[in-house]
Amino acid sequence: MKQLELLYEGNGKALYRTDDPERIIVRYKDTATAFNNIKKATIENKGILNNAISTILFRELERAGVKTHYIETLNERDQLCRRVEIIPLEVIVRNVIAGSMAQRLGIEEGTKPSNVIYDLCYKRDDLGDPLINDHHAVALGAATYEELAQIYAMAQKINTVLLDLFGRMRINLIDFKVEFGRTSDGEIVLADEVSPDTCRLWDRDTNEKLDKDRFRRDLGHVREAYGEILSRLKKVVNE
Repeated sequence: MKQLELLYEGNGKALYRTDDPERIIVRYKDTATAFNNIKKATIENKGILNNAISTILFRELERAGVKTHYIETLNERDQLCRRVEIIPLEVIVRNVIAGSMAQRLGIEEGTKPSNVIYDLCYKRDDLGDPLINDHHAVALGAATYEELAQIYAMAQKINTVLLDLFGRMRINLIDFKVEFGRTSDGEIVLADEVSPDTCRLWDRDTNEKLDKDRFRRDLGHVREAYGEILSRLKKVVNE
């Protein structure tokens, strides 16, 4: 598989075209950003850790029946993935109230609701990725009601798989963000990444944060926290 020109460069990844029009190379970077790119830094080997973590999680999700864009891991930074048209929506799945929801609604962080909460955001950096509802998404042409139903069903399945997996690692999956894409034949698949950049992960015994909040909140030891996630993940998948 030959890497060709850069297609797109985001905060944490760069996408490259290949000599197969249906496949791209996703390169994980060491860049860390927060608050709509207001806060930026480089964290040594973060891309390597996120690539390794996402590799394991994509494989576990595929094994559980969740279709993803992932094909294979090429090296410590690169994945070969199916080329998709990204649906301009972020689905945030909340098992515990934290972060922006806690601030927005004045709820104490760490409060566990009686239900799983699904938030929908419109992917527009210039607008700050605003919170929207299903009717907005349809009106914007981002997805149909039928596609939204499929996306929510996939998000629910992803949550079930990840709750079990992280539970075996003695980690509470507080919330996570997922993105989806359409393949050339119209199939909706999980895209982007699943990593401590996109999940809130708290140690079950100590409540220590092992995710991007360590960067957002200046807690330090970001690389070490990501390394801890990878270490525990390898142990449970190799049981």
